[in-house]
Amino acid sequence: MRYVSTRGLAPEKTFSEALLTGLAEDGGLYVPYEWPTLQYSGSGDYLETAFKVMNLFIDGGIAEKELRQIITDAYSSFEAQEVVPLIELDDQIYLMELFHGPTLAFKDIALQLVGRLFDHELNARGEHLTIVGATSGDTGSAAIEACRDRQNLDIVILHPADRVSDVQRKQMTTVDSFNVHNVAIEGTFDDCQDLVKAMFNDLEYRNSLKLGAVNSINWARVMAQIVYYVVACEKLGSNEQQVIFSVPTGNFGNVFAGHAARNCGLNIPKLLVASNKNDILTQFFNTGGMEISEVIPTLSPSMDIQISSNLERLIFELLGRNGGDVRNLLEKFRLDGSINVGPDVEAKLSDSWNGYSFDDEEVVNCISLESEKSGVVLDPHSAIGVLAARAYRKEKDNQKVPIVCLATAHPAKFPEAVEQAIGHCPPLPDRLADLHERPEYLTLLPNDLEIVKDHVKNCSRIGIGK
Repeated sequence: MRYVSTRGLAPEKTFSEALLTGLAEDGGLYVPYEWPTLQYSGSGDYLETAFKVMNLFIDGGIAEKELRQIITDAYSSFEAQEVVPLIELDDQIYLMELFHGPTLAFKDIALQLVGRLFDHELNARGEHLTIVGATSGDTGSAAIEACRDRQNLDIVILHPADRVSDVQRKQMTTVDSFNVHNVAIEGTFDDCQDLVKAMFNDLEYRNSLKLGAVNSINWARVMAQIVYYVVACEKLGSNEQQVIFSVPTGNFGNVFAGHAARNCGLNIPKLLVASNKNDILTQFFNTGGMEISEVIPTLSPSMDIQISSNLERLIFELLGRNGGDVRNLLEKFRLDGSINVGPDVEAKLSDSWNGYSFDDEEVVNCISLESEKSGVVLDPHSAIGVLAARAYRKEKDNQKVPIVCLATAHPAKFPEAVEQAIGHCPPLPDRLADLHERPEYLTLLPNDLEIVKDHVKNCSRIGIGK
């Protein structure tokens, strides 16, 4: 399978090339040249479905026996045998728990796989990669856990100082490994993301350090996330089963995976994009326009975002896969801080998307009520997904179509919100019980591109000539 850039100017890549490249040379994101068709109607067995789905996108780039082993190894550390358990709340509303991996967040599902894919490709090529990523909390710890102690990789993760939970930060900064480097940036997640993109867009710098990406700008991340949409449908009947998904959304990679699954034939009539008070995506899906404003700190910090990178992939699809039109629209967005896709595209959005946003008070109430009603304790991000599902159900009064809410993190990662709601917080698993006593390793840096670039160079064994 070939992969093309959303901006139309970068060369096509194979899967392996797109994996190691991350961000395309023209600043765009890689997507399949064409969408394959899902033909597998399995029983919901995660490993088998993962192989069937991923093999479509890898398309011979990795031998089948090796791919099966990579998948088996990736999910062997998950505490749930099913990998992603599906439970019914009520009213045909389900919760798919995506947080049973080593760092208690949905990012593990993709990154435990991607870390091993990197290892496989780099070993085969005899090459080294410098991974640079930005995180609003969960991506960083999941990426570090997947890449730590690997001889062919150095990993540098940027997070916004004082804008992630204590648990999220310490899961990153307490990892003592020769190839792991944490940087706290004096700014927002959007600032961190902009720094990463700027490093990738400096082609001389990028090539000199052989930069690679673990953020969801890397297509392999999205590919891995398509799997649990398919598994959910299989568990509820087959991959032809009509299912609505409600997705807590920040950088848009998780919900775009649902759209990709839909493009491959999954019967998803609606994707519900659930946001907090940083509601720029809600604006987009409800009006076809959006305007950047100041990032508001909330109890769901992983969604405190104004610029969602993966939205570019959807815009590419909405604009008929015209890279020139994408470039023009994004340039306007960069200059003006606002865009409007026009009535024709807005109509496409309204057919298959709904946007919702909720404030902290609503989130706390949802966690409290759900705990009382079902005994399920939600983290604040998952609560927003449940709120969106219930709002949609109330609006449409259609109880025939099941709604699956993606539960993206363990509640213990966000004790402040959970304690506000129910008076206590579930404890961390035993393996993380001493997390708050572990020493931290991180560097605080200003939001300054040149300073950050110098630091990344000094962290990379390529940059310092080792």
